[in-house]
Amino acid sequence: MYKKRRTLILLLSLCLMLLVAVGCAGGKNNTAADGNGGNDPGPAPVNNEGGSQPEEVTITFMHLWPEGISAGQNRIVNQIISEYESLNPHVTIKPDVLENEQYKNKLKILSTSNELPDVGVTWAAGFLAPYVEGELFTPLDDLLDSGLRDKFVAGTTEAYAIDGKTYALPLEFNIAPIYYNKAIFEQYELEVPKTYAEFKQIVETLTSNGIAPIALGNKDRWTGSLWYMYLADRYAGQETLAKAILGEASFMDEGLLQAAREVQALVDSEAFVRGFNGLSNEEAKSEFLNSTAAMYLMGSWDLPNFTTNTDIPQEFRDSVGFFKFPVVEGGKGDIDSWVGGPGVGLFVAENSPVKEEAKKFVQFFIEKWGEQSVTGAGVIPATKVDTSSLDLPQLYLDLFNEMNNASSITLFADVQMDPAAAEVHLTQIQALFGKAVTPEEFSAAHDEAVQIEEVPEE
Repeated sequence: MYKKRRTLILLLSLCLMLLVAVGCAGGKNNTAADGNGGNDPGPAPVNNEGGSQPEEVTITFMHLWPEGISAGQNRIVNQIISEYESLNPHVTIKPDVLENEQYKNKLKILSTSNELPDVGVTWAAGFLAPYVEGELFTPLDDLLDSGLRDKFVAGTTEAYAIDGKTYALPLEFNIAPIYYNKAIFEQYELEVPKTYAEFKQIVETLTSNGIAPIALGNKDRWTGSLWYMYLADRYAGQETLAKAILGEASFMDEGLLQAAREVQALVDSEAFVRGFNGLSNEEAKSEFLNSTAAMYLMGSWDLPNFTTNTDIPQEFRDSVGFFKFPVVEGGKGDIDSWVGGPGVGLFVAENSPVKEEAKKFVQFFIEKWGEQSVTGAGVIPATKVDTSSLDLPQLYLDLFNEMNNASSITLFADVQMDPAAAEVHLTQIQALFGKAVTPEEFSAAHDEAVQIEEVPEE
């Protein structure tokens, strides 16, 4: 287990470095990966002339884009399903749609009885590993070899590979900016902060005027992890944080300890919305959408809510900007260093009774998702799309360009870690924000968890 995990994380780190170096498509030399934008029309409809009717097939497809929360993605998914069913009349796609946390919980429950959907959504690296070790996901390298490989941005599919086999195909690539309400900033004559000291002054100004500075729903825990990871990056530096997650450096490093202290200093300064540790991410996000909180740190998967989602008033969408997590005076971090990485991807269940048809649907979905996810949802896809000819919101283009100019991208800690260590991390994150542990106890618990995961097999 140790050797597999270490190989996976090292490969992933190399892939992310490659991705930063070559950029993430978007230039004129890139080719469109979407079926509408390229020459590949996708799987051809079944021709039954002179032959027997194909057997009726039902494919179960579990995903995490509910209509109310992820309107753009939901619409695109339904369009792709409808088109596939039209081209393949013998196939019925049966969707099961849940929000993020419900999805993760149901996936775990279904895996215990080996009753996964035929097609589903997964995350990369450590999240993927136990499903692969349990032989629950089937390899998809045959799809890559049949023409899909060149459609992906360099360094994305490798994040879903273990021991030389690829067990899911990515749909997104993400970085996490701090979104902010420009109208609130203008009202209180606030400027986008470049330093952490300037950021804390903004927090003080907003709280003194009765405005909640930051929308945070830490009931889901990974949301608080974003804040800790950025503070750890800015104080200790990207390399130290990455090594600590791998067990090659201690979380008791002074920079990492200071990051934990600053989390609690933000809590003490009332930087987060009231009751944040008991709020879900969706509940906290509503505070930002309703303009009762001024800032919101979240992955670029939420970009559609601030660009293309017509369920959200245009006036609010026009008022959303973003900035990079500020640098710390005397810290080792770089303002162009991001927390992020490959987003979700599609898997096919190993024991699916319709495995081959499910693979065909996944290939079709990947081919159609690319440009449609950009123009219809404002998603940054894992497949190559030529954005130079597309009419896109400036917010999207600005964030896209920032991703291409990143000096480093550190994969989300809870995704990168093995499940047991990830659970310790998330539990400790909530405890740290709730001031139920000291920064020293928080860091020591991480060292212990990572060391447990790193015990080599005899």
